[in-house]
Amino acid sequence: MTYRSSLVEVSDLRSFFFESLQDAARTQGVKPQEGTLPYLAGMLTDYSRSEHVFDQTADGMVRPALALLYKSALESRSSRERSLFLQRLGDLALFIAGLFADSLRRSPVDVDYYIAMGGGAYASLCRAPSEAARSRALSEVFEDLASNFVHFVDLIGEVGEQARDQLERDVLRLHELWRRTGSRRLERKLRSLGIVPGRPLLLH
Repeated sequence: MTYRSSLVEVSDLRSFFFESLQDAARTQGVKPQEGTLPYLAGMLTDYSRSEHVFDQTADGMVRPALALLYKSALESRSSRERSLFLQRLGDLALFIAGLFADSLRRSPVDVDYYIAMGGGAYASLCRAPSEAARSRALSEVFEDLASNFVHFVDLIGEVGEQARDQLERDVLRLHELWRRTGSRRLERKLRSLGIVPGRPLLLH
């Protein structure tokens, strides 16, 4: 998910995701807690960068397995470290289930596994003792995500579909403009998006 490469100029990616989530929530009749959509917008903004999705290992960039994140949480030496692993688990499960559910059908585990693991991670987080005001506010968000995980999977899925549709419309406009002008700059832009100018566009 690299929406930063989209031709749509979005000056504030977080605001873009927040507004898209609000629209999706209205469409689907979901009524989240006050802090939930801002949290999700921040998560999507972070995860639009591949280094937030993948871990650097000796074998290269690898998406961490949810089971290993859970194991790391159990073996953590401090409650803060445990919470960070659980939050990473919950966020990653929600991100993958929301945006890549179709690809999970071809994997050893399906979307139900991600829903169970992500919802469980958020449930553990909202039960964790906390004193700071920010932690208490996040606890309400985590409780909302744990209780309504499937609803938020659907919200993120809709946001992803809208962003892909917008990108495809922009690519079509860019290709048409290149065809009419022959601009080398536009040709380079198309090639950077994986489009070979002059060939039929296969966007789906």
